Amino acid sequence: MLGFYNYTVALTYIGMLVAFAGVTFAMDGKTLEALFCLMLAGVCDMFDGKIASTMERTKQEKRFGVQIDSLSDLVSFGVLPAVIVYATSPDGKFTHAIAGFYLLCALIRLAWFNVNEEERQDASSGPRESYLGLPVTTSAFFLPTLLGVGYLRDWELATIGTAVLGVMALAFLTPFSLRKPKTAGMVGMLMFGCFELLILLTGIKK
Repeated sequence: MLGFYNYTVALTYIGMLVAFAGVTFAMDGKTLEALFCLMLAGVCDMFDGKIASTMERTKQEKRFGVQIDSLSDLVSFGVLPAVIVYATSPDGKFTHAIAGFYLLCALIRLAWFNVNEEERQDASSGPRESYLGLPVTTSAFFLPTLLGVGYLRDWELATIGTAVLGVMALAFLTPFSLRKPKTAGMVGMLMFGCFELLILLTGIKK
C-alpha cells in the first residue's frame, strides 16, 4: 500500500479522523462537541512531531511526514473551524464569505510552510526554532475559548466566530516571527487546554 503506517504518523491520522468527526458534529448543530474535536485534534498535532522524532527516518519518510501533517492540518484547522463558524449562521452570507476566506488563507499558509520546511531540512538537520506568521493550529486554542464563553453567556456565536476567523486568516499570511514553544510553553498550552475543556463541558451540560 502507498504511504507509511508506522507509529510516527499514527497520531496525525488519528487527529484528522477526529477533525472529520468534528465536521459531522458541526453540521448537525452540535457546536460544543465540534469544538471539543477541534481541541482534541490540536492535542494530537502538539505531540505528533515529538513522537516522530523518536524514530530514525529516511529522507522520504521525513518528507512524507511534512506533507501528511500539513494535509491533516488543512482538515483539522482549516476545514473544521470554517465549518463550525459556517454552521452557526446557515443563512449568513458574510459569515460564509469569511469562512471561505479563512480556509483559503489556511491552505496558502500550509502550502508555503511545506515548501519552506523542505528547504530548511535540506539546509539543516536541526529542529525548527520559529515560525513566520500565525500557525493554523492556534485555531484549536482561540476558537473553542471564545465560542465556548460566548455559548455560556448567550452571545451571538456567528459574530464571534466570524471575527475570530477573519483575524486569524490575516495573521496566517502576515510574515511576523513567532518562536516555537519549548517545554514550558507546551505545558502552558496544555493548562490552557484544560481551561477550554472545562468551558466546553460546562456548556454541554447546560
